[in-house]
Amino acid sequence: MHRNALTVRARQLAVMAVVVAVLGGCAQTRSLLSGMKRSPSSSGDVGILGAPAADDYLAELYDLAAGDPATQAAIYADARSGAQLTPGPQTNLRFALVLATPGHPEADPEQAQSMLREILTQTELMTAAEISLATIHLKSVEQLMVANSEARRLRASTSRATQTQEAATSQRLAIVEAENRRLRRDLADAKEKLEAITSIERSIRAQDDP
Repeated sequence: MHRNALTVRARQLAVMAVVVAVLGGCAQTRSLLSGMKRSPSSSGDVGILGAPAADDYLAELYDLAAGDPATQAAIYADARSGAQLTPGPQTNLRFALVLATPGHPEADPEQAQSMLREILTQTELMTAAEISLATIHLKSVEQLMVANSEARRLRASTSRATQTQEAATSQRLAIVEAENRRLRRDLADAKEKLEAITSIERSIRAQDDP
């Protein structure tokens, strides 16, 4: 019996490790995950009737991260419907975790952050596993948002640098083209003068010729 319990627990932790790896966990996430491993399992929580077990959340997140577009769309639609029709810490947490998971079209870190922060103000209505999940994913989306912000800043900086470089190049080309036009005009003037001198010389030679 004890061995079976350890096996079930090991499977739960293995699924958690997969989800955290998919979410690109960091040192803080691993620290929180370690804390969750030391926490009592959701089956040990009392007074939270109808709260899903941690592996229910994790199994769905794994399907969301690894599933095809149809599976992802079905999970998103079901989670959103649950949060809208029967709002509560569990249904809102489920929907927030779906929004926080990258890799599907409906991922929304900003909305997930807002929902997770609100959910964590209701910890008295949540199991220890749910609190750990909410905390881990809140840290994840916050770091993802920081990374996205930095990426946007770098793209904007690169774009400005490119625009500045293009403007400088265009200015240099305009100067070169203007100089070429001036040189062409000077060359045309020189040709006209040379032709005039050549014509005068011919006329003089014709007059000197007996």
